[in-house]
Amino acid sequence: MCGIVGYIGQNDTKEILLNGLEKLEYRGYDSAGIAVLNDEGMNIFKVKGRIAALQDRVDASTHATMGIGHTRWATHGVPNVENAHPHQSTSGRFTVVHNGVIENYQDLKKSHLQDANFVSETDTEVIVQLMEKIFGELEDTAEAFRQTVSLLKGSYALGLIDREDQDKIYVAKNKSPLLIGLGEGFNVIASDAMATLKVTDQYLEIHDKEVVLVNRNFVEIQKLDGTAVTRKPFTAQIDVSDTEKGTYPHFMLKEIDEQPFVMRRIIKEYQDENNELKLDGDIRAAMQACDRVYIIACGTSYHAGLVGKHFIEKIANIPVEVHVASEFSYNMPLLSEKPLFVFISQSGETADSRSVLVRIKEKGYPALTITNVPGSTLSREANYTLNLYAGPEIAVASTKAYTAQIAVLAILAVDSARAKGLSLDFDPMQELAIAANAMEILTDQKDTIEELAKNYLATTRNAFFIGRSSDYYVCLEGSLKLKEISYIQAEGFAGGELKHGTIALIEEGTPVIALATQEEVNYAIRSNVQEVVSRGANAMVVSMRGLEQDDDAFVLPHVHELLTPLASVVPLQLLAYYAALHRDCDVDKPRNLAKSVTVE
Repeated sequence: MCGIVGYIGQNDTKEILLNGLEKLEYRGYDSAGIAVLNDEGMNIFKVKGRIAALQDRVDASTHATMGIGHTRWATHGVPNVENAHPHQSTSGRFTVVHNGVIENYQDLKKSHLQDANFVSETDTEVIVQLMEKIFGELEDTAEAFRQTVSLLKGSYALGLIDREDQDKIYVAKNKSPLLIGLGEGFNVIASDAMATLKVTDQYLEIHDKEVVLVNRNFVEIQKLDGTAVTRKPFTAQIDVSDTEKGTYPHFMLKEIDEQPFVMRRIIKEYQDENNELKLDGDIRAAMQACDRVYIIACGTSYHAGLVGKHFIEKIANIPVEVHVASEFSYNMPLLSEKPLFVFISQSGETADSRSVLVRIKEKGYPALTITNVPGSTLSREANYTLNLYAGPEIAVASTKAYTAQIAVLAILAVDSARAKGLSLDFDPMQELAIAANAMEILTDQKDTIEELAKNYLATTRNAFFIGRSSDYYVCLEGSLKLKEISYIQAEGFAGGELKHGTIALIEEGTPVIALATQEEVNYAIRSNVQEVVSRGANAMVVSMRGLEQDDDAFVLPHVHELLTPLASVVPLQLLAYYAALHRDCDVDKPRNLAKSVTVE
């Protein structure tokens, strides 16, 4: 899963595929490959690593006018050439690239492919082996493709080539994004229009559970039963900002969707060639030398800091205080003897935080900045910097920078624990990878979350979020997202604080969104839910798999309990997005707000 690009036309396809894959590098990946078909047969080039390595691997003398390419982030099987896409059937007749997760691939192996010779560990190979088996019974590629797709459960975006047919690419999608780009004498496929905007600005949207036959001169969209579908193309505007946005209606939605890929890039950037944690030794030494960490931040970054406190204290046994920068600057508390200041800022230009940095530098205290902009003021003026690697964040309401901050804080906590000789009962990078997969599953459930937003938030004037432990910190962020872009009066509260005053605000129909991802406080937060329901609240429980109850509104995929904020925040971000959308608000540019707060 990650990026798909395909081309069928008159020109040599290699450079088009490689350039397209290069445009998708921001998504994060660990391997890449292309397949090109000509009169001599199918030519496949795959590597573990970056597009640059793939460019070196591709035979420049190979000329072909159709092909498919892919960047992969490992889910089923380790990163290696065998597991990299494209994948082929045993005979080599069929070749496929795939984004998504086939949930029933093991069942398909048992029921249909007992005799197949698998060469990879992927769920994707099941698709192409199944295609070959069904084709052997039907001798009709299009029908075999439709029947194959109809057996798949889960998310997929597919591009498939038949070695015996140089006139078609077979395409299908469900939940995972995929577009058809239209040209004169050529057509393309892409999981993101950014990959192919260089060759066309005309695109066809593909709906879930549709198949498409892509020829050089025409495109035929069908339902799974073969019924033809007619759909008008749309124009992707070509300017700098829209190129970044691709075909998304808003930057915020795009940036929510990018979060799994940001997680994977963070994992990649903070590991060495042996997959060991890689962190600046000076930062490690600073963490070991301090007797207390002071996290300084504002808004969303402050909320990430609260989660970071949870990580650093639980994992590394280092005391942490979290302070709002604007308050700390004018009301500095009594400090410990050997403090380390950690400044968290998406832009690295936050004026309130810089004010604190100036003061603590005057006192000679060390500072670490965690930012998305390495060359920013906070980064330049601090002693150390940790990069978020989230890519440009355009929407005013921060999403991917928030989850990137949480991930980097988790890595900082783990590195500090290991430096102190503390043992961990989990593999942090593996658990971050699982969280990334969970986030991708959640971004594929937009229809469900949009319906919840309409039912709970579309017409309300206020809403409350409640949680305990780290869920409380996520509730603060969820309520901020909602108020920022939908203008609903929203507040986040610790569940136990309801009866100390807040419950007086509950009226008939008041939306209360409760998070239940922490086993230790699961029964306590559910008791709080009953308290508000008995007073007329319209309660919506978001729970973690394994803790769910029958009437919960939404259940998250299971992730390690410490990392639940990475998963639980995604539906809250989408709830805010759809609430704002249905209230006709300007999602990317909410009133009175700016992306970077550069004045105190």
